Amino acid sequence: MDDTTKKAVTQRLASAAGHIKGIERMVNDDVYCIDIIQQIQAVQAALSKVNTLMLDNHLHTCVTSAIRGDDPAERERMLQEITNVFEVTGKK
Repeated sequence: MDDTTKKAVTQRLASAAGHIKGIERMVNDDVYCIDIIQQIQAVQAALSKVNTLMLDNHLHTCVTSAIRGDDPAERERMLQEITNVFEVTGKK
């Protein structure tokens, strides 16, 4: 992973972690449910962005290398790995 992507991912994860702590405080303080739900949605959006950054990085590094490589088994493994990630994501 290049330094720019790593920095962006790390910053987004730190921000999400801070928001989660804030949500925990909101729950403990009996804050209005909809306000908590909105904060949870914000964290989910932030994690979705992290997921997108990671997928983009993976596609442009590992997958691209496998597709350009000479090993058909490695190409198939890489493509199956991507398929499996989305299959699991869709079931949740």
